[in-house]
Amino acid sequence: MMAKLDEQINRLGLWAVLVVLITFVITLFLPLDAPGGLSATQVERVDWLQSNQSTFILGWINQLLAMMALTAVFLSTTWQIRRTNPLRALIAGLVTCASFIVFLVPKFIAIWSIPQLAQVIATGAASRDMAGVLLSILNVSLPFSLYTAFDYLGFWLYALFALLITGPLFGHLRPAKFAAIAAGLFGVAFHGLLALLLTGNLATIDIEPAFTLAFVIILVFVVAMGFQFRSALSISAPVEPPT
Repeated sequence: MMAKLDEQINRLGLWAVLVVLITFVITLFLPLDAPGGLSATQVERVDWLQSNQSTFILGWINQLLAMMALTAVFLSTTWQIRRTNPLRALIAGLVTCASFIVFLVPKFIAIWSIPQLAQVIATGAASRDMAGVLLSILNVSLPFSLYTAFDYLGFWLYALFALLITGPLFGHLRPAKFAAIAAGLFGVAFHGLLALLLTGNLATIDIEPAFTLAFVIILVFVVAMGFQFRSALSISAPVEPPT
């Protein structure tokens, strides 16, 4: 039974890696905010959302799918280290589940609330003043908005997960070693940037580009884990008896 479960989890991890990579490519073609992002005014954002509502929603649905697939990759990774360090595997799994909830909130808000807020403002409905305030609070590009606070909290949990699994994962096959190095680099880089931000040494305008560079390391980790899941599947594949 455990061998079958191993196979299913490794296969889930491998498929999840493919979904992460596909959704990443799709992200390059679907905008997640009005042009200009950080510098766009409220009026420009509302006009853009009215004209591109479907594209905006599709973009954030794609982000939701990417997050779900990445969660599956992380949980499958914790399964890889359950024998070498079961306590870290358990904590890393709990951290991953917490990050899923944290990321789910803003992404659902982007899909459900933001298009409706823009529509209320554009049509001049009675609640447009409240909608204007909420749209500002839920700005997806401002690094200090309530919306992005959820995002960066989720990424901090990712960084914590990365540090938890780095050591135990390094003792596995060669692909896992590369994944462990990438995870360690991401965890250290994120916490280093966080320290710079909290000590006032990282300007607000530099937050997004600086952290984006750190997020790229996650893709290296995902690709390496794809090879790890594939290797684990080939090792666990049953040998056919001779006929």
